Amino acid sequence: MAAKPAPKAAKKGAGKEKKAPGAARSRIQIYKVNGDKLERTTRFCPKCGPGIFMANHKDRFTCGHCNYMEKK
Repeated sequence: MAAKPAPKAAKKGAGKEKKAPGAARSRIQIYKVNGDKLERTTRFCPKCGPGIFMANHKDRFTCGHCNYMEKK
């Protein structure tokens, strides 16, 4: 009779769901409601176009998609 193989150890991070790209910031932080209008609080990337937001750092704006950077 053969012995059963030992169960495999679970991989690190197994069972965790992956976040969609751009899901780090919630929509509440990206948009601001002003009366009946929505205003963007962050900028779109000039290279990538509408839909790709730039990160707002202390001294610069950066795009996580194409690595474009503008200094403040």
